[in-house]
Amino acid sequence: MTTYASGSSDGRFDIMSEACPTRQVVNQIGSRWGLLILTALEDGTLRFNQLKIRVEGISQKVLTQNLRILERDGIVRRRAILTTPVTVEYSLTALGRELTSIISQLREWSYAHMDRIEEARAQYDAGVLSDAD
Repeated sequence: MTTYASGSSDGRFDIMSEACPTRQVVNQIGSRWGLLILTALEDGTLRFNQLKIRVEGISQKVLTQNLRILERDGIVRRRAILTTPVTVEYSLTALGRELTSIISQLREWSYAHMDRIEEARAQYDAGVLSDAD
């Protein structure tokens, strides 16, 4: 295994390094669609079309691409059920459930601070300098 500059607790990875493989994972999880797909699956298994409806604004192509990446990373499980037509279900793996607990904290932080963020945006857009901490 390749060793990277210190950054992780065991010194193998450094997300600030362009070559660090953790960057790909963080980019996917932190992407607009990856985060929303994982949040949608947080409450349980969904079929593809249910997931597409739940994640408003996502195209079929983008949903498929993101699900494949998350499946490849071991975060989402795909299950094909032999029906006519084939039914496909998606759920979180144990790794995915662990990750969504962290995403849930980020979501709760966002909800709790949205008023302050909107105020900061309004001040910025108005050209007012902020002394926010």
